[in-house]
Amino acid sequence: MVALSKPTIEQFFVKTCKPVNPLTLPEIPIIDLSKTDSKHLIVNACQDFGFFKVVNHGIPKTLIDKLEAEATKFFSFPQSVKDSAGPPNPFGYGNKNIGQNGDIGWVEYLLLNTKPESDYNKLVPIFKEHSENFQYIVDEYLKLLKRMACEILELMAEGLKLESKNAFSKMLADEQSDSVFRVNYYPPCPELQEHEKTGNLIGFGEHTDPQIISVLRSNNTSGLEILLKDGNWALVPPDSESFYINVGDSLQVMTNGRFKSIKHRVVTNSMNSRMSMIYFGGPPLNQKIAPLPSLLEKDEESLYNEFTWFEYKKYAYNVALSHNRLTHFEKFSSKI
Repeated sequence: MVALSKPTIEQFFVKTCKPVNPLTLPEIPIIDLSKTDSKHLIVNACQDFGFFKVVNHGIPKTLIDKLEAEATKFFSFPQSVKDSAGPPNPFGYGNKNIGQNGDIGWVEYLLLNTKPESDYNKLVPIFKEHSENFQYIVDEYLKLLKRMACEILELMAEGLKLESKNAFSKMLADEQSDSVFRVNYYPPCPELQEHEKTGNLIGFGEHTDPQIISVLRSNNTSGLEILLKDGNWALVPPDSESFYINVGDSLQVMTNGRFKSIKHRVVTNSMNSRMSMIYFGGPPLNQKIAPLPSLLEKDEESLYNEFTWFEYKKYAYNVALSHNRLTHFEKFSSKI
């Protein structure tokens, strides 16, 4: 663990930014959840990208807009008011410092528990005073997001021809599911112009998501980038009407590497703010994570040692954001 200090503006600049030529950008898979053939397209997307867009998802735009409005209201409060809701322990408000290992980003965020008994008004008293509807809106939103995430995981299971349709989704449906909800706000950076710098700032550094699945929705400001197989970063076109799905590290392990947990990051700039809302679907803490035996073909060896979600989570949150965490659990890794 390192001591957290106030970072300087220079620390936020992207040091290695090699964006892919838009003309060569591979087309991001689009999954229409209203169509019956989605399961095969989802499997292909998870194998080739580890990332895809979901349309016709059934989440009402009115609910999305209400939640974004409430979050915008919160992030517009004076800094002293927002600070009263943090720092996250692990839940609550955070600003620029990400985790406990020295990672920083040009971002403010709210990290919230998704368990039904959670009371945001007690966790973050500011909501009771300034936003009476916040908890209700978040709960309604997460209820629908969790349902959609489970539907997608069941389509994955069907596409992989697993015997149990809920092989993955049951871990999110479990009452002890260790899922979290995060709202990230990337404000404009006036200092970027004042320092006469060019390029972009690190909003959220490169990483993979450790959970099973991530469901992301953002406003119409660009910033999300995914790392392609050739080592180039591709900017994902913004689309506030759709959701983006990330394969998490845990799902990569359970499929013995067939599905890919994609590395991604967020960059920001001096002009426009960006807001994203992410549901991270995680298993119960005592859930054992290992390749599913039914997915191992004849004579195929498991690439990973078995571990619990608690063990992986503990390791993941004690290393740098960009660290390749799965290496530590690979059977044939030298772990140097």
